[in-house]
Amino acid sequence: MADRWLIKTDPARFLFDDLVEAGRVTWRDVTQPQSLANLKRMRRGEEVLVYHAGSQRAVVGLARVRKGAYLPADDSGLHVVDLAPVEGLPRPVTLKELRGVQALSGWALLRVPRLHVMPVPAAAWRKVLGLARKRPRGGLERP
Repeated sequence: MADRWLIKTDPARFLFDDLVEAGRVTWRDVTQPQSLANLKRMRRGEEVLVYHAGSQRAVVGLARVRKGAYLPADDSGLHVVDLAPVEGLPRPVTLKELRGVQALSGWALLRVPRLHVMPVPAAAWRKVLGLARKRPRGGLERP
């Protein structure tokens, strides 16, 4: 089975909606060593959760790797991947919600805040997608 990933983006700079509008983007500027190592492992066809960092702190959409890790022609020395949107989630799944799931406590998203590209364990993938289909407890959350 292919790996699944999560990428973080700052919604002040790039929204999931920007990916939808573009149809395909080259995901670049990953410099943190572990994130870059993870990005280099991404392969065509693998699924990706898109997470809005900053004030939103929520998983908001699904994407797919269209072209696995490669070195671009700009000679930056940093690998990139090409991503295409799949769909937005029915509702954002907040970091606060995910922190409330004890079974996910070992996931890098909850332990390593500076990591911007990370693998998603199968249990976390299922939980995020399940939560996206449910109403949050206590009504809608506000950032």
